[in-house]
Amino acid sequence: MKSKKQHIFPQHQTILDQLGENIKLARKRRKLTTIQVAERANINRTTLYNIERGKPSVSLGAYFNVLRVLNLHKDFLKLAADDELGRKLQDLGLK
Repeated sequence: MKSKKQHIFPQHQTILDQLGENIKLARKRRKLTTIQVAERANINRTTLYNIERGKPSVSLGAYFNVLRVLNLHKDFLKLAADDELGRKLQDLGLK
């Protein structure tokens, strides 16, 4: 089964672009090459390049493994952790 191409609105793509840039900067701060990170994350360099460019077609697992190599994997727990809107909607539904 062929996977569907992900379409991201331009205003939302900027978030992925920033994530990719953050990952790239974290790699450079640690003085790791793309080859080192790709090998340790068990991905190819092209996938790492796409992650650092914020491409939405890269699997979430690949993003996670790169963050793991950079010792930033616990940042995944911050995703959707503060669901302010959801809590407000839930409170409105309570009687």
